[in-house]
Amino acid sequence: MTTTVGMVADLVRNVGGDRVEVKQICGSGVDPHLYKVTRDDVQAMRSADMVFYSGLMLEGKMSDTLVKQARNRPVIAVTEAIDKSWLLEPEEFAGHYDPHVWMDVSAWARCVDVVAKELSKYDPEGETVYRTNAEAYQRQLAALHAYGKEKIASIPEASRLLVTSHDAFNYFGRAYGLEVLGVQGISTESEAGLQRINQLVQLLAERKVQSVFVESSVSSANVEALVEGARSNGHDVSIAAEELFSDAMGQPGTYRGTYIGMLDHNITVVVRGLGGDAPAGGLNGQLDR
Repeated sequence: MTTTVGMVADLVRNVGGDRVEVKQICGSGVDPHLYKVTRDDVQAMRSADMVFYSGLMLEGKMSDTLVKQARNRPVIAVTEAIDKSWLLEPEEFAGHYDPHVWMDVSAWARCVDVVAKELSKYDPEGETVYRTNAEAYQRQLAALHAYGKEKIASIPEASRLLVTSHDAFNYFGRAYGLEVLGVQGISTESEAGLQRINQLVQLLAERKVQSVFVESSVSSANVEALVEGARSNGHDVSIAAEELFSDAMGQPGTYRGTYIGMLDHNITVVVRGLGGDAPAGGLNGQLDR
């Protein structure tokens, strides 16, 4: 099986278990919005029994390649089962749905059944294994979602403001009760950019927000400019000690290199950065290792 991003690869591994071998195209720290397929990537798709991708234009520059591959093998968007009425369509996405649905664990859980169904269709002999694995994984995701709701509720209400490098956290905010603002694309040299920075600085001061956040796959320049602007205006706000994961997971072979570890990390770092109460080790006690 060939997959595009780490979140999809991890989903297929959890449902497929020992019956599947998964190759992932976009590695840790890679921005899938901008990624262009290589000759090796095309060959990996051609040699795969199936190709799984996230969908909703996340892999925008891969679209033509995915369409071509669909002529010869199953090519599946794992988000296909999510009802369009549930999706967000922010103005900054220029008429497209926000593709970052994995930021809401309850939404990503809906993709589990898509993978189980498609694997079972291709490999009917493994259907029992796929369904059993899917049910077990759903239980883990339900526990993670509950952890997010509980711990983010411990943040002082006025401080439930998540300011990040870019606009990947809209579903995260909606799911767990945070106001989310991204600063990507703001030019600090333009009049509009300076005005926006000043508005954010004022908001951070009014809400007594302690931390802003940068992401592993996005430049920190705009967030650093925001921190400098806050300091020059008398409000001390810091960049959280640990980056958040947005469009890519942590290093392969690590807890943060799994979907559950990625979201456990994000939830725990945000809660602790904004003054809430969460264990340093996160839900499963593996973050402080």
